[in-house]
Amino acid sequence: MKTVLFWFRNDLRLHDQPALQAALASGARYLLPVACLPAPDEATAWGWERASPQRRAWLHGALRDLDRQLTGLGCPLLVCDGDPATVLPVLAAAVGASELYCEDIAAPEEQRQVASLRAAGLAVHTTWQSSLLDPQYLPWTVDALPASYTSFREAVERALQSGAPVSHMPSPALVPAPLAAPAAMLPWPPAATAAGATLSGYRVVLLAAPEDALLANPRSSLPAGPAGLQGGETAALAHLHQYLQRRLPDSYKRTRNQLYGVDFSSKWSPWLANGALSARRILAEVRAYEAEHGANEGTYWLWFELLWRDYFRLLHLQYGAALYRERGLSTRSAAPPSAPSGERTANLARWRHGATGQPLVDAAMRELLHTGYLSNRLRQVVASYLLNELQGVWRAGAAWFESRLVDYDVYSNQGNWLYIAGRGTDPRGGRHFNLEKQTAEHDPDGVYRRRWTGSESP
Repeated sequence: MKTVLFWFRNDLRLHDQPALQAALASGARYLLPVACLPAPDEATAWGWERASPQRRAWLHGALRDLDRQLTGLGCPLLVCDGDPATVLPVLAAAVGASELYCEDIAAPEEQRQVASLRAAGLAVHTTWQSSLLDPQYLPWTVDALPASYTSFREAVERALQSGAPVSHMPSPALVPAPLAAPAAMLPWPPAATAAGATLSGYRVVLLAAPEDALLANPRSSLPAGPAGLQGGETAALAHLHQYLQRRLPDSYKRTRNQLYGVDFSSKWSPWLANGALSARRILAEVRAYEAEHGANEGTYWLWFELLWRDYFRLLHLQYGAALYRERGLSTRSAAPPSAPSGERTANLARWRHGATGQPLVDAAMRELLHTGYLSNRLRQVVASYLLNELQGVWRAGAAWFESRLVDYDVYSNQGNWLYIAGRGTDPRGGRHFNLEKQTAEHDPDGVYRRRWTGSESP
């Protein structure tokens, strides 16, 4: 009786799941769905935790929702902690599986994980599924990707208008029921096993709901927590539905650069980041909305931002680990820092904790620290401040965002920091935001600054 593992990575959903469809079509008698959690004390090279409590709480909520859905299909989710390269071969041996299915993620660490699993003897089948556009239907090979987002977007839109194959966007499909779990092979379901119990070398993790309280903050622009937004596919689809039902796309372009509030942006990013919501599902719903209400600037700009998300993914397919070098894609070496290393370390600490003395920057960094969320405009402002005013290291900034953001996405985080630092594909060579101008344009009355620092002085 053939058993295969399905490893959930950044695709914590049942809709639009080609990788899971492939596993179900493999001819296996049993399918064991599994997710791996990083150790809560895992640290970065910069000395802080890899994933903050808020980010872990959002992820755990998504996993709980996925487990509820899979349990309803007769196949509960097994959540283990530890390095997948270590955990999954042991688990596979315990259930007699030699094959594993999962989504393809083009970032270096995630690629190394798959390589390690294959080196351990597992046959790993990966499926690319996180982008709107299927790379094989683009007008160019990935190696010939246009050198800037603008040229990429214009080429894609021309191809769409001409009916070129780039318009091939698979319609989201649901996973069929029932699934089958190897119940006789493991203590099943996981809830029947004590938290932290060792099962033949891997550990079962129980995801407790009380940690959701970590996400509850009345000042947050992402009203998450027990009485607010929840991680997981069920909440994601409900949020998408209400956003469209309330006709908020119509105002998106006008409000998208605001600094705080719930409805100024779509708030799809936390679910997109861990895959509880697929970009293709969003676009299908937006296209249906346009068919009913008409296209407008707001619906176009939602497409515009989703296409940015695709561009960062395709850059990873094109350049891979080169995006993670200090110089990124730049041919120039990093400029020697003008501040001594001790001063730069102190500046980084003040920036991280919202203690720079610049009220707008400090307000933003405190919101990020305490809630795990920050508006897109403020992400650009604080990144520019770290790099240009504090002579900070862009990779340290990227690592701090990875730690804190509940909507951390490896592709977009790396791409955006390279963009601000001038080490990506943007021909203008970086972005330097004028803090005084940004404050005057986006917080003229000081409401946002007072919200987080009690101050509005420059």
